[in-house]
Amino acid sequence: MSAAEMAGNPTVMLVVAAAIRDGEGRLLLQQRPLHKRHGGQWEFPGGKVEPGESPRPALAREIEEELGVALDIAAMEPAGFAEESGANGVSAIVLFLYTCRAFAGEPTGREGQNWGWFTLTEAAELDLAPMDRALLAKLRE
Repeated sequence: MSAAEMAGNPTVMLVVAAAIRDGEGRLLLQQRPLHKRHGGQWEFPGGKVEPGESPRPALAREIEEELGVALDIAAMEPAGFAEESGANGVSAIVLFLYTCRAFAGEPTGREGQNWGWFTLTEAAELDLAPMDRALLAKLRE
């Protein structure tokens, strides 16, 4: 494929997120910063996979940076994925969700974000970002 053909191909951003459950089975969710895409909506915590990173270590890094929680990489299990098409110079996104019950530390909104523990029913009532709503539906099946 030529450079010109590659330039016309859409760019895809790989993102990872965690469905972290506490001892009562509740999910840890956080609210997106207002200045970001889907600002103010709730989401599973996570973030971008950086070049050279694998998804699970990237997820552990993101959760530590955002919430100060250490995930056990060996305890992460794939739970599904969601996609969002890119348009107008915005990259398409593929979001991989992992479940994890093994973690250490108490969550703290290190980026000033709101967060909380929610049952599946409570989570479904939140204003969730579109991909997170789709992933929550998969968890509820």
